[in-house]
Amino acid sequence: ALPGNAISQALPGNAISLALPGNPSFPGSAWERHYRLQFEIADTGCGIAADELETIFQPFVQTQSGKQAQEGTGLGLVISKKFVELMGGKITVSSQIGKGSTFNFEIKVNVCEAKNLDEKQFHRPGFTLEHNQENYRILIVDDLPENRRLLFELLSEFGFDIREASNGIEAIEVWESWQPHLIWMDLRMPVMDGYAATKEIRNRENNQSGTGKDSKATAIVALTAISSENERAIAIESGCDDYLIKPFRPNDIFEAMNKYIGVPFVDEEPISKQDSTKNEVLALTREDLAVLPDDWLTSFYQATIEGDFDLMLELIDQIPSDCQFLANTLTNLTQNFEFEALINLTDTHKGEK
Repeated sequence: ALPGNAISQALPGNAISLALPGNPSFPGSAWERHYRLQFEIADTGCGIAADELETIFQPFVQTQSGKQAQEGTGLGLVISKKFVELMGGKITVSSQIGKGSTFNFEIKVNVCEAKNLDEKQFHRPGFTLEHNQENYRILIVDDLPENRRLLFELLSEFGFDIREASNGIEAIEVWESWQPHLIWMDLRMPVMDGYAATKEIRNRENNQSGTGKDSKATAIVALTAISSENERAIAIESGCDDYLIKPFRPNDIFEAMNKYIGVPFVDEEPISKQDSTKNEVLALTREDLAVLPDDWLTSFYQATIEGDFDLMLELIDQIPSDCQFLANTLTNLTQNFEFEALINLTDTHKGEK
C-alpha cells in the first residue's frame, strides 16, 4: 500500500467511526499547486476538545469520543502523521465540540509524463468463481451502514445471496429463518453485541443437533476494528471460527470464505512474484520473530512507533544471514508502510495482556 492510500483510508475511517448522522466530506478533494497536493477531510462528528488536540497524534492516545466508540487502536493518526512527514508534508487539525473536525495536510509530488506510465502497474488481479457453484447465503452484521455497504459491494459481484442485519438480535432472527452459510459478525453493536449473538446461535445449533435435525453449523467470522489478542480470544470462545481486523484486504475475505465454507475463488491471473511475496508477509507471526533478541524487538518497535524509516531499515540489516526470510519479509512490510502490522508483531508486552 502506498502511504497516500493509507492516509486517505485512516482519516476518513476516523471520521466515519466518530460521526453522528451525516457523512464525512472531502471539500475540494485535492488540487495541484506548485507540485504539492493539498487535502482537507472533514466530519460531522462530536468534535475534539481543545485540550485533547495537543495529544491526538501521540501513540495509543484516543479522544474521549474515540474511547466511547470502542474502536481502533489509537495508532491511525500517528501513522497518518508519519506518512505525511515522510512525503515532506505537515498535517493539522481544527475542531469544534458538537460540530466535527477538519484535518488538513499537503504532500510534495513529482509530475510524471503520461507516456512514461506503465498500465500494468495499475492493474489489480481479479477473482471469479468456478462454474456451476451452489448459491451461497451470506449474512453481513454491522451497526454501521457504510461498513455493511463496503462488504456488500465486494461480495455482490460474485452473485452471492446476501442479507444484512444491524445488531445481534436481527442477526439471530435472520439466521433462524434463512440459515446462511457464513456470517460476517461485527462485535461491538447496540441492542445485542456480536459476542452474545454468536453464543446464542451456537446454543441453538447445539439444541438442533440434540433433536436429531440434520443441519450444518453456520461459519461465523468476527470482522472488527478492535485489534486485541484478548478480544480475539473472547470471540473464539464465544463461537466465532475466525477473527479479522478492519480495514480488511479483499484477499482476507476470499481466503476466509474458501477456508470455512469452501467457496472456490479463482485468480483470473497467474500468481506473480509480488503476490507470492505478499503471501509470505501475511504468513509472518510473532512466533517467527521470537528468534530475535528482546532488545532488538524493543528498538524496532520504538523506531516504528516514531516512524523512523531509516532506523527501521538499519535494524533489519542487523538480522543474521540465517534469518534471511525474516529480514526480507520485514523489509517488505517496512517499504510498504505496514506500520500497524509491524507494531503488532514487535510489541514484546502484547503477550502479557
